[in-house]
Amino acid sequence: PRRYWLLKMTLLALVAARGAALQLQGNAYHGLLVAINPQVPEDQRLLANIREMITEASFYLFNATQRRVYFQNIKILIPATWKANNYGKPQHETYEKAEVIVAAPFWKHGDEPYTLQYGECGNMGKYIHFTPNFLVNDYLIDVYGSRGRAFVHEWAHLRWGVFDEYDNERPFYITGQNQVKVTRYLIILLFLISVLMDFRKMVPQDSVVFLHIDRYTWLLCRARNILFLQALTDGCCHSLGSFLLPVGKGRGLRIPSLHSATSNELMVQLHLEINRLRQAAELYLLQIVEDSSYVGIVTFNNEGEIRTQLLQIVNKDIRKQLASYLPTAPPTGRTNICAGLQLGFEVIKKQDGTIYGSEIILLTGGEDRKIIECFSNVINSGSIIHTIALGSSAAKEVEQLAHETGGLTFFASDRLDSNDLIDSFSGISSGTGDTFNHSIQIESAGGRIENYKQFGRAVTIDSTVGKDTFFVVTWQAAEPPKIALLDPSGKNYTNKDFEVDKVLRVARLQIPGIAEVGEWTYALMNTHLSPQVLTMTVTSRASNSTIPAITVTAHMSSDRNKYPKPMVVYARVSQGLSPVLGANVTAIIKPENGNSVILELLDNGAGSDIVKNDGVYSKYFYSFSENGRYNLKVHVQRANKTVRLQPTVPWSHSMYMPGYIENGKIQMNPPRPSITSNEDIQSTVGGFSRTASGGSFIVSAIPTRPYIDVFPPCKITDLDAKTADDTVILSWTASGDDLDEGQAASYEIRTSESPLELRDNFDNAIPVNTSTLTPQRAGYKEIFLFKPEAFAAENITTIYVAVRAIDKSSLCSDISNIAQAVKLVPPMDYLTANAEYNVSTIVLLGCGLLTAICLIIRFV
Repeated sequence: PRRYWLLKMTLLALVAARGAALQLQGNAYHGLLVAINPQVPEDQRLLANIREMITEASFYLFNATQRRVYFQNIKILIPATWKANNYGKPQHETYEKAEVIVAAPFWKHGDEPYTLQYGECGNMGKYIHFTPNFLVNDYLIDVYGSRGRAFVHEWAHLRWGVFDEYDNERPFYITGQNQVKVTRYLIILLFLISVLMDFRKMVPQDSVVFLHIDRYTWLLCRARNILFLQALTDGCCHSLGSFLLPVGKGRGLRIPSLHSATSNELMVQLHLEINRLRQAAELYLLQIVEDSSYVGIVTFNNEGEIRTQLLQIVNKDIRKQLASYLPTAPPTGRTNICAGLQLGFEVIKKQDGTIYGSEIILLTGGEDRKIIECFSNVINSGSIIHTIALGSSAAKEVEQLAHETGGLTFFASDRLDSNDLIDSFSGISSGTGDTFNHSIQIESAGGRIENYKQFGRAVTIDSTVGKDTFFVVTWQAAEPPKIALLDPSGKNYTNKDFEVDKVLRVARLQIPGIAEVGEWTYALMNTHLSPQVLTMTVTSRASNSTIPAITVTAHMSSDRNKYPKPMVVYARVSQGLSPVLGANVTAIIKPENGNSVILELLDNGAGSDIVKNDGVYSKYFYSFSENGRYNLKVHVQRANKTVRLQPTVPWSHSMYMPGYIENGKIQMNPPRPSITSNEDIQSTVGGFSRTASGGSFIVSAIPTRPYIDVFPPCKITDLDAKTADDTVILSWTASGDDLDEGQAASYEIRTSESPLELRDNFDNAIPVNTSTLTPQRAGYKEIFLFKPEAFAAENITTIYVAVRAIDKSSLCSDISNIAQAVKLVPPMDYLTANAEYNVSTIVLLGCGLLTAICLIIRFV
């Protein structure tokens, strides 16, 4: 059955829309994709209000950017469970590629729109999240302003990579004149739009402040208000500011670790060479591909061969039947990828009459210089092509083919001691957003084991998974290893409990019903006289159709990288849309040859990690050993512990307004929904284990050895300053010698009465004696105390502080964030006694005392 319908809506003019990703053509954004989660019940009001929201946003954006950009058309992915109503069939559009998703709220937090942002300022976000309640209930317009304005506010986060101009944790700050000011940032947009490229620029400017208080223009406003108070009407604000334009050709950000598929017509094309290819493909057929999917098999060398037409997976027997069609010997002769793809298209078209929305897994280890000849036909076919490049000889163009069709890219080394192929197949599942039916990889481990030696460890089956749980062992010798598997209750499984295939050299055990929650311990002993590679793979599915399973998605900051630019490894750990905190996340990065690099990813808000405790774990990667393909894999574990959830959305979000002023009286809006169930959600999770493939990436321009040091310490982003009498207490997270690895040689700290001087002229600011400060290793907390001379002057009560790290090669980090130290702060009990006060509350109270005047101050 079809998993999604596609509805195309033209907003301003009729255009010929393709299945391509979001693009900026001229002044218009084409192909904005909105995806409705399959768990959302059918409601035609959603479709009408989505169109109305983005139409309003388009006019608002067009006027605010002085007639520069607008939204031309949108596409909406509609769950197949909704009744057909002149909807079309998707092509390359998938839930995971949507710029906007409509789904139930995360953490039971409420209906506050937000944007998930991985990167730093200027980098595109992942998606905007609206809840169905936000889109259909008009009372929330009082809370967040019109939907169109809220959309543009979030669009600035998503597309241009900027952050909110307010801070709920620190809703106000104290000026040098001991005045309380609302936290906001002073940036303005410089538009430079061309036909082919959005250029990102950011021009600092002093703020333009005005007041205009009525029913719809609440509170303190700035002339550049989109990233501050999105609910404000134009009033004195006539242009959009405080955001950045994206680079590139207007394409949406592609996250290679998020699975891309819109149809259930799945096609496996296998260029099989050795036995482990069959092991990986069989695992995919028996365990990974979802029920009700259609699967066929084609092999190819110079010509293609149909092993089986499309069969619908309706039971285990069909899965086994499909696995029986896997070839036992690799094709020989020249590789002709175009011939294989063309034959695959014929198989798919025979079943459904069209190729739109189909999915092909292209596995190849051969070179093919003629693949470019069919690029145009394949891209225009509407089929999604996932590619697995096996070994260094695989055609270099296959990644581009996947990129152009919205597919995933994987690389598997041709070394026998690798589990990469199984990981690649395990990383491919339908891109419907319906994670309840996805196979989840719990474990993937192995290695070269000496004779009569063993390896093993414990894996945790948590309460969110347990259905269709498989333990799969592979080996190389004629006889299987000795297998010992112990469940949490002490029951022991051995070889006799596994289904053993000595030809394929794989042993498989399916746990009946729902696997028991807790630690499962396995051990594999090599009983062969010679060393051999043994592997263990564990997969499972969600145990409950109403409780999302914990999932892990991993990716690099880019698919292609040129030395010496560093990259960032990302792993997002979540339960539905809710971040999962407190996990131990390890990334393993393998080049085509050479040794793997192992990195510990952190969610600490320092170094490469932009937001603390948002479930996105990251680390810089710069240890490039060679040019060519690399693959990424992450292991995630967490002990059985309770981690307290954040009380607010950790990402950029629309501001909640507690009320407004009407006819001189304060009118309160509805309160935010309760979040008392947060601890319940987290405590039921307990410990868990996960493994996920992050796909492949390509690195070029790496110089020959020896390398020179080109990587300075990373920027310190969490500098904080407090005062005690005349002493300033600084704290921050230590950076490294190279980015966020190792140990810096020294720190340079400077102060000024002007934050602009620190930012623009750091070397001329007042230095602080740091001779007693020895840097710690990256990731550790630094604390440093000093007495600034400026505090000795009675008329100086506020200074600004910044720091930069210096490595042993005298390379300096960028200047840190600028921290403010206040010597004397007047009593603030009336603001801080109640923990519920936030930026909007303070602004509301302040504006209740002010006259409704529009003051505009301009600075040259």
